[in-house]
Amino acid sequence: MSAARPAIRPPAPGRPLPLAIARRIALAAQGFTDRRPAGRVDRRHLRRVIDRVGLVQVDSVNVVARSHYFPAYSRLGSYPPLMLDRMAYVDRELFEYWGHEASLLPVALQPRLRWRMERYSELWSASSRLTELRRRRPGYVDDVLAEITARGPLGAGQLSGIGESGGSWWGWHDGKIATEYLFAAGLVSTASRRGFERIYDLTERVLPPAVLATPTPLPEDAQRDLVRVAARALGIATEADLRDYFRLRPADGRARVAELVEASELRPVAVEGWRAPAYLQPAATAPRRVRAQALLSPFDSLVWERDRAERLFGFRFRLEIYTPAAKRVHGYYVLPFLLDDRLVARVDVKADRTASTLRAQAAWAEPGVPEPAVAGPLAAELIELAGWLGLKQVSVGARGDLSPTLARAMAGGTMPLKIGADRVGHAER
Repeated sequence: MSAARPAIRPPAPGRPLPLAIARRIALAAQGFTDRRPAGRVDRRHLRRVIDRVGLVQVDSVNVVARSHYFPAYSRLGSYPPLMLDRMAYVDRELFEYWGHEASLLPVALQPRLRWRMERYSELWSASSRLTELRRRRPGYVDDVLAEITARGPLGAGQLSGIGESGGSWWGWHDGKIATEYLFAAGLVSTASRRGFERIYDLTERVLPPAVLATPTPLPEDAQRDLVRVAARALGIATEADLRDYFRLRPADGRARVAELVEASELRPVAVEGWRAPAYLQPAATAPRRVRAQALLSPFDSLVWERDRAERLFGFRFRLEIYTPAAKRVHGYYVLPFLLDDRLVARVDVKADRTASTLRAQAAWAEPGVPEPAVAGPLAAELIELAGWLGLKQVSVGARGDLSPTLARAMAGGTMPLKIGADRVGHAER
């Protein structure tokens, strides 16, 4: 771990906190100023990352790596992703539920999400999808729960009488509708995954007994705890940032933030260039300088709230996966590149496993960023990423203003990997 960080000096009365300081606060809170392991990454390091960020988003896109594996890589460097799987699906330190979208979360947060399970049960019960299923097949959802009880763990496709899929992306068969409802209501949990398919079992057979025995807090108390987690993970944030972290409703988020301000657990501040008031977590720290170098998943908690990324870094970021190819500006799966305390570039990356090549299909420097200063560090990160993915080479495409300089840094567009290069990720004090 790094040395103690300097405390944040409050700005003079009537003056906002400088944006540069807000950026450093946010990066420290997200773990980008923690020293990376000098040797092999172990579970202690992975726990530290989870504790920092509070949860990791799960997503099906696997162009480079599954999104829930990426935040630890961005903060620790190369580590075995199976370590995260074991924490979640063997040792039960983590569980899956709707946190910030589908997420892996520490099991200690499960009681604090039971109010959401009750709310989602009501919303699902009123939905047209479940209403239609119950009209067509009375008792089918109960039958599915009984089958999981008797036979589980099971994937939705292993259930009896699942019916036909609707054919589209969201055209779920009856078994999928039933299991998604049971999952949202907290009656079943993800016992494991087969590929990316959820394997369901009864929640009482998945979660540790100590978690199941924890009393259910009142919704207001649980929501306050979630805002506390968000505040610690963000360091400095607007009310919208804080409630977005766990997808709280606006009214709930406003009420809980106000209560934490009243209790002096959040400190209102103004931030240079921010229109909305901000709130500082009292334990947040601001290193004098950040030295960091990392490629980020589009679903990383540093950038998943796009307005916040623009406010903090001047980085306008939009996911273009669902944009028709001809209309994409930067590419299908674009990774922001963090260098020190700025997002300085973005690169459209694809892991071509058949050719054992990490393809940097396009690369752009942010406006005003000198390309030579970015190309070398970005090349090093792409080499490191390829090594983590088990790929043998990196290639650079022609698209993007940074690509020619990046290609030269890659010795003509392709170069052998140099695995084990020193990766910097700490704060200078």
